[in-house]
Amino acid sequence: MRLVVLLFPLLLSKLLFGAEARAIVPSPGPPVIGPYSPGISVGDYLYVSGQGAKLPDGSMPDTFAGQVRQTLENVKAVVEAAGLTMDHIVYMQVYLEDIQNFDQMNSVYAPYFPKAPPARATLGVAKLLGIPVEINAVAVRDIANKKPVVVAGYDPHEPVSPGILTHDRLYVSGMRGRDLHTGTVPSDPGEQVNAALDGVKAVLEAAGLGLGNMVFVNPYLTKQIPARVMNKLYASRFEFGNTPARATIEVASLPEGAQIEYTGVAVRDLGQRRAVRPKNMSPSPTASPCVFAGDTLYCSAKSAFIPGPNAGVYATTIENQVRQSLRNLLDNLEEADMDFSDVVAANVYLDDLSDFQAMNKIYAKYLKTPFPARTTIAQLPPVERKLTDDGQYPALEQISIIAVRTPRKP
Repeated sequence: MRLVVLLFPLLLSKLLFGAEARAIVPSPGPPVIGPYSPGISVGDYLYVSGQGAKLPDGSMPDTFAGQVRQTLENVKAVVEAAGLTMDHIVYMQVYLEDIQNFDQMNSVYAPYFPKAPPARATLGVAKLLGIPVEINAVAVRDIANKKPVVVAGYDPHEPVSPGILTHDRLYVSGMRGRDLHTGTVPSDPGEQVNAALDGVKAVLEAAGLGLGNMVFVNPYLTKQIPARVMNKLYASRFEFGNTPARATIEVASLPEGAQIEYTGVAVRDLGQRRAVRPKNMSPSPTASPCVFAGDTLYCSAKSAFIPGPNAGVYATTIENQVRQSLRNLLDNLEEADMDFSDVVAANVYLDDLSDFQAMNKIYAKYLKTPFPARTTIAQLPPVERKLTDDGQYPALEQISIIAVRTPRKP
């Protein structure tokens, strides 16, 4: 009885405050070039920062195949430093500077996952940090309940599972705007959007879930898909005001001629799903600011956009835009009774990677150690930087985050 009494406060603390985040730093490993941790282990999950093709000495293999292999070896080093294996990975994102390297990437990638490959999204971007390929990952600590989702008649023609179930979540692979069974890409943008959403729905239903279980969605689209078309069709699939968190990212290209791709995360138990919205923010037909999946909070991407009667981006430097974006994210965290110390992973989308160090300087002032895992890319070529007639400025960055309730230090 005494042991139960002693243990009860510890168990209650874990229930109330979650698990503590721990930085994972492999040794040897490629040099860390910013305020991020190679990996963050928290609770049942490991979040792996975007890894590139650099060796520990900073050099890089000469061939693209060698660069992909080294990138995967760097992912593997982080995973193994956390006491896991590549079999524990449930989700990955692959960023390619040249989408024409898609098939070659797959040929190197496939042997790393001979059975039950992770769910995955692949996209073409304008620029990476001195590397041709970057890969990030999520791994689950206990793989007893890891299960690939099979969609009848669906052949992705690549080494991925359409979805991967864990004990509490479903990770959905990038479902492209093409016919699920024939792979045909429709010419009409609206048909592509519907085809991609039908693909997501098929994965969810094969896992015994529905679109209402989604907590976070990444729509990746090219300039060929008008945002208004995508938003209208997307909104029709979800409950108004209770949509998933969302990071809508326009990219340079997507594989196999697709112009749109949806990927994301769903929670298995709807009782563990809760949308978070600051009281001064109106409900949206397309995105909730943040959505809980149990103790994990998935937050929509934020830019320096200031809402209100004169809504827009008014900051004219990367430093001030990053400050405003982080302030916008903090509003949502605080509504969930959390702060930047709870953030475990982030994606930073920069207009120009020459702003990398300037962004890092501000980012490091707000985020707490251990710094979250992070991926930083330039998804499109830089925009022309000039004020509009009403004094607005183009957005130079976006940031999306994942946070987990962690113990509060006394």
